[in-house]
Amino acid sequence: MTEENKIFANKRIGILGKGGSGKSTITVLLAKALRNYGYQVCVLDADSTNVGIHQALGFKNPPVSLIDYFGGPIFSGGKVSCPVDDPTPLPGAVIHLTDIPKKYYCFDQEGLFLFQLGKIGDKGPGAGCDGPISKIARDLRVKGIGGQPVTLIDVKAGLEDFARGVITSMDWIIIVVDPTVASIQIAEDIKNLVSRIKAGELPATQHLENPELIEEAKRIYKDARIKDSFVLLNRIKDEKMEDYISKELKERGLRVIGVIHEGPSISLSWLEGKPLKGAKAEKDIMDAIKRLEQAVKE
Repeated sequence: MTEENKIFANKRIGILGKGGSGKSTITVLLAKALRNYGYQVCVLDADSTNVGIHQALGFKNPPVSLIDYFGGPIFSGGKVSCPVDDPTPLPGAVIHLTDIPKKYYCFDQEGLFLFQLGKIGDKGPGAGCDGPISKIARDLRVKGIGGQPVTLIDVKAGLEDFARGVITSMDWIIIVVDPTVASIQIAEDIKNLVSRIKAGELPATQHLENPELIEEAKRIYKDARIKDSFVLLNRIKDEKMEDYISKELKERGLRVIGVIHEGPSISLSWLEGKPLKGAKAEKDIMDAIKRLEQAVKE
């Protein structure tokens, strides 16, 4: 693939959805497929509670969290603040590989990089808010990977990252939907929130007293780069299930770009802490990437 044809180069794609829908699985499948497709890929593990994505990507050990590199969360006396209370940009968020110790990232020879933004399990009582991790996810830009890598951001479940502004730094969102009513509903909620941001709706700022912080919060949403959201179905057992969920999503104005069919090898890989493997899923994700390419060109 030539550089001119790499439409995801230098773009940021967020992976969102209900808890347990398979966001990390989709992130790993996308990362490997895009790497095989000729991209250099930067994965940002922004899920503050889930673990194991490094193993699923083929790395033996996880990198040291960037929350420590940036000085720790403000709730523990550190330097990284929550973007809701302090929307100002994270100092030093643009980093170059030559300036950061190698313990803070994993990489392979095929052009896949992994950064772990932070986990809250070891921060102690009262320090469990992961707002600072969201600020890193929103602002981090990694230079020196070479070319123009595609960045995949695996965020925690739910809608908090909309309130925290993380979504404003993404170009596109892939919403992972599993066969549950809750998953369909949160997909609709995400689509509607994206539409409201694109329409110019500004964030809530009543909790901010400083006029400069209010203006900064508004600026971030005014400058949002988010273009669109798409749905990727996951854990689909049969055609009947696929048709039913696709119909429900279409009625809500959501566009499905692909289907990952249920397979035991994926679950077993997560259970055993081994690199993710699944021939059917790998074919499914390549089909989804081609449909996503077509969708973003329209």
